[in-house]
Amino acid sequence: MAEQKRDYYEVLGVDRNASEEDIKKAYRKLAKKYHPDVNPGDKEAEKKFKEASEAYAVLSDSEKRRQYDQFGHSAFDGTGGFGGAGGFDFSGTDFGDIFGDLFGDMFGGGRSRTSRSGPMKGSNIRTSVRISFKEAVFGCEKTLTLNLKDPCPTCNGTGAKPGTSPKICPKCQGKGQVVYTQQSFFGTVKNVQACPQCNGSGKVIEDKCTTCGGSGYTSSRKTIKVTIPAGIDNGQSVRIREKGEPGINGGPRGDLLVEVIVAQDPKFYRQEYDIYSTVGISYAVAALGGTVVIDTVDGQVLYDVKAGTQTDTRVRLKGKGVPTLQNKQIRGDHYITLVIETPSKLSKEAKELLKQFDALTGDSLNAAQKAGEGKEETNETRGKHWKFRK
Repeated sequence: MAEQKRDYYEVLGVDRNASEEDIKKAYRKLAKKYHPDVNPGDKEAEKKFKEASEAYAVLSDSEKRRQYDQFGHSAFDGTGGFGGAGGFDFSGTDFGDIFGDLFGDMFGGGRSRTSRSGPMKGSNIRTSVRISFKEAVFGCEKTLTLNLKDPCPTCNGTGAKPGTSPKICPKCQGKGQVVYTQQSFFGTVKNVQACPQCNGSGKVIEDKCTTCGGSGYTSSRKTIKVTIPAGIDNGQSVRIREKGEPGINGGPRGDLLVEVIVAQDPKFYRQEYDIYSTVGISYAVAALGGTVVIDTVDGQVLYDVKAGTQTDTRVRLKGKGVPTLQNKQIRGDHYITLVIETPSKLSKEAKELLKQFDALTGDSLNAAQKAGEGKEETNETRGKHWKFRK
């Protein structure tokens, strides 16, 4: 008895109203997971790969999908197409788009389907800049020195020796891409790739410019000013438009992406747009109340501590945090944890006064002695517990 097939929508993990793009995304995810090149010798993975491919072959074709929605699997019984891979006819199904991207992800590229014969934006350049905590809070301006490319002044960016010009690529006839045919589980699959002879430009240079070596570009050190916005956080980037690599075939330059690395501050730390810090207060201020000086990113402020404040009490300074990137007038808050500091060195007079104070506020220094009164320690229990007298 033949194994009953699963519903194609269930196989791909999409609902019956899924769009073509949703179906493609679902199949691409499964193909990447179960492809035989990723799972060599794994029969179960191969089975799931074929099952997903069959489901995609039907649901990606509007007419086949209509028939499947109406008649189910029986719509394709007796079509004569069951002699192919996995018992299904994949003829007419375009897998080139899927596997061009898929193999590029798995094996590091090299199967691009994009032609570079037309204008293309240049590549982005990435760099980084280090700033202080307060510079991140209030914003700043930094100067970067980078090696940047510009069109060669000798050949005006063509890469060809003056008096000559690039020729149409004989391999791709100026299209910038070539079509390869290969056998797969689905039969014959066409894959479009960038032309290896002209690297997708559609042109070849026979007499190269001696200034740029045929690249069409020269490099030089340039200084660029970068405006860091107030409120930026560690790891975020600033984009400077059209300061990247030059475009191809007249396309615009790429962008410069500057990653911001924020140094740690010894007093403050940040969570989103709020700032946190710890402030030590004396026992006298905690008990009696008083005014303390608190450091903030805006400078020092005075804060009135309430009498009877306990250690680890948290207070909030509203609007003393980090400005938001959307509106620097809107700021987070600054939270301060008050910690009672115990003096490590006391004068003889201070010790006597502290003993007098303790005697008036509960006599905690003699609490253990009072607790032991009326109890007798035995040799067997010395240092372990008290024995009560009867």
